[in-house]
Amino acid sequence: MTSEYTSSHGQTFDTTGQLTGQFGCSEPYRTTVTTARPHQDVVALVDQLLTAWLKQEGGEEPPPAGAGPGAERLRLGPRILLDRDNGPLRANRPEPDDPPAGLPTEPGHYSRRRLRTPVPHGTHQLTVTIATPVAARHTTPVADPSPGGGAGQTWVRLEAEYLAAGAGVRPAGRVPVPDLARALFALIDATDGSAAVGPLPRLVAAADVDTLIDELCDPDRSLPVVVASVPPSAPLDSWQADTVRPLMRQLTGLAVLYVLDHAALPLFNVALEYHKVYGGAVRTYLPEVDPASRSDSARHPVMPRHRIEEDVRRAAALISREPRKAAAELPLPAPLAAVPVLQLPSEAKHRPRRTPPTDTAQPTPVPARRSTTPEAGARPGAGAGAGTEATDQAERQSRADELQRIRRSLYHARRRERRLLAENDEQYAALRHVNAQVRALTEQLRAVAGPDAVDFVRLTADVLADEAAAPVNFGDLVHRFDEFPLLEFTGDQKETLALDGQFAGTGWAKLTWEGLTALQEYAAASVRGEAHGDFKQWCEHTPPGCHRFPPRKAVRGESRTVESHTKWKRERMLPVPECVDSSRRAFMGAHLRIGGGRTAPRLHYLDDCSGSGRIYVGYIGLHLTNTRTN
Repeated sequence: MTSEYTSSHGQTFDTTGQLTGQFGCSEPYRTTVTTARPHQDVVALVDQLLTAWLKQEGGEEPPPAGAGPGAERLRLGPRILLDRDNGPLRANRPEPDDPPAGLPTEPGHYSRRRLRTPVPHGTHQLTVTIATPVAARHTTPVADPSPGGGAGQTWVRLEAEYLAAGAGVRPAGRVPVPDLARALFALIDATDGSAAVGPLPRLVAAADVDTLIDELCDPDRSLPVVVASVPPSAPLDSWQADTVRPLMRQLTGLAVLYVLDHAALPLFNVALEYHKVYGGAVRTYLPEVDPASRSDSARHPVMPRHRIEEDVRRAAALISREPRKAAAELPLPAPLAAVPVLQLPSEAKHRPRRTPPTDTAQPTPVPARRSTTPEAGARPGAGAGAGTEATDQAERQSRADELQRIRRSLYHARRRERRLLAENDEQYAALRHVNAQVRALTEQLRAVAGPDAVDFVRLTADVLADEAAAPVNFGDLVHRFDEFPLLEFTGDQKETLALDGQFAGTGWAKLTWEGLTALQEYAAASVRGEAHGDFKQWCEHTPPGCHRFPPRKAVRGESRTVESHTKWKRERMLPVPECVDSSRRAFMGAHLRIGGGRTAPRLHYLDDCSGSGRIYVGYIGLHLTNTRTN
């Protein structure tokens, strides 16, 4: 395993316990899958793929690996090292309650391959670990607290990282998906829970929608599921080839990949009312999806179509960010946590010599030293050396186990945090409902009592401001839009949710909420005939007891240049109900500036208080095209 651990002395170790010292590391690639294939079949496939790659790169072909326990290091070329070890899994797991009841004393076996190859200014390290626990017999298995834990299947862990040659060398960014992952996962029929983990996205037809939803809600799933939609006017095949596959190329092994065809899309969105994806957007569904929870949908990020089409390569990097983060933070499942740290032999490392092919010309692997007791006839000092090796291995194993315990505790703490947040959302939804009632009654009081109610209205507004905190992101803002009874959001939620991926998303969400609050109060006054002007004037002369929005951020309309430009004007022809315009579209030039700068987000709206008695918000998103953004 190659996850890092930093000691109190500032030294950096991976989870094999190897000291990486001054190596600087870029963002590694890590993933864990399962397969129903037998252990030895998976090991044989890994060895075949590694041998084929070494031969292609001009390295020496490694000899066949030994079947028995032990470790060896092979030098297969300049700065090319292959470490191989096999053996039993540790009976004493890092978790305090392991080994679980129902597992035999001999919990299983493992095989590991670690390949180090030279790259500019450093070393590329690829580690494949295969662990197969022995399934319990005639007993009732105990649930494994690890994500996806359990016995009776083969676990495969694949890690790739870049080790810089020195402290002054700048890391090389993200480590790309290894070619081994693309080939191996297809050959072993890799799975995560009930979902297949393949190198390419799978097409979902109408008949497959229920299966996909079951996979999203599968409690044993630990990898994200990335689902792509197809625009209504786009041919399915060309959209897959030109957009979806390049977009998801860096997600192999990090997520389960799907594309909804035109028939499956509406069925999927009907079933997942609060977790929709459509119009060419792509959505990442993290584990533990709750289809019935509106607030849960904010956890699952959406990438809109326009951002994908602007720069597919950049979009691919952005969409892989969450899956890489999730993979790096996951604790190891119990079988892989039981793999001991890599212990290489202290003897001279073996490099196979080229010999004529004969039945007896096979290199002899160097076994790892596993005993701390000096054998009879051993040279003086050999026992002390073995004892030092055993102590060193125990220290490295302790560090690896401590890292595993920390990750496991963090994993369970975050799960508990999500549950508490869900409970809090339910309670907060009830509070918001009461706040809306108080706000409506306050408006009635203002209408009846007039100026005599100013002091009470101000007091009520202060209480509501304290109780109804602004949303922390745009996902929460969209879901709370019903708190404004005189405002109707007719725009595309994808454009709004995409703002959460921007640097200043939290500040923007708060400012947008302040603007909507002011619009609601203005609409209520306008319907009563007490606004005495448009929203801009309302902001300049905000009545006592009402929320103030900066007048300079309230813009009455677009410039003549924008209104006369066909394409730019079309962007601002936004959805409205048929009662407002028979074409279901209306020009929304009035807008609120969200944040500073000429390209900051905008909220476009149509004031129809004098007609339907409502304000229609047709767009909340990044600045639409004008002379500054073109």
